[in-house]
Amino acid sequence: MKIFVSRILLYFVCCISLFLLTTESFGKRRVPAGGRLGVVVDERLSALRSTAELSGKLMRRIGRGSFVALRGEKRSRDGVTFYRVNINSRTSGWLQREAVISTARPGDDARLLRLIKASSDFDRVARARIFLDLFSASEFRPEVLVIYSQTAEEIAARLSREALRRLDTAEMNASGAPLFSYFLNYNGLDRYNRQGVTFVYDVREKVLRYDGEGWQELLHRYPGTPEAAEARKHVELLGPRASRPPQATGSIKIH
Repeated sequence: MKIFVSRILLYFVCCISLFLLTTESFGKRRVPAGGRLGVVVDERLSALRSTAELSGKLMRRIGRGSFVALRGEKRSRDGVTFYRVNINSRTSGWLQREAVISTARPGDDARLLRLIKASSDFDRVARARIFLDLFSASEFRPEVLVIYSQTAEEIAARLSREALRRLDTAEMNASGAPLFSYFLNYNGLDRYNRQGVTFVYDVREKVLRYDGEGWQELLHRYPGTPEAAEARKHVELLGPRASRPPQATGSIKIH
């Protein structure tokens, strides 16, 4: 009886752990069963093939951020390593190793960091977000937080310029809606919101700014690091200038 109860408890613990991983860290996406968790980070290489060869039949292209279950690996005749992966309960195939990262593979955090550094704009934010969701204890996390936050600030400046060009002042005034709500609802923000980037509206400068969540994590989790010293400067600059009324944030969090 005790063994049966223990097994039931273990089953529920496993279910809760999987639920937390899929809902808190990655939203509503499902983790496929049958192997170690992998995440696609380079869609340029993410062709799912029927065999472990670059000439293998193309089954589908797997999008960045998608989960796969890693079942094994094989080296092709031309020296490229492929992972045998499950995409879901009905679909499996072979993915080039460099398209995927996994917490179970030593050094994948460093490999993803190199890819982040070589990326720009949205690609850099999206890959940094994957890193932050997967590698909570990595020694490189402070560095990635800096990259993520700096890139978000650069994006906020660019989106502010775009919004100013595209939003019509006469129409905004005629609608009666608050000015900041037009900026925070600007559709150029949408894909960044989905990566967890939240913007606020600077009422004095009338521009968008990154809300500084990454800087805040650096201050709280890594207070003695050089990265925290950099974060402090940015948090002080943000200060009280940004106004974020509850009805105007409109952010979409995935973690």
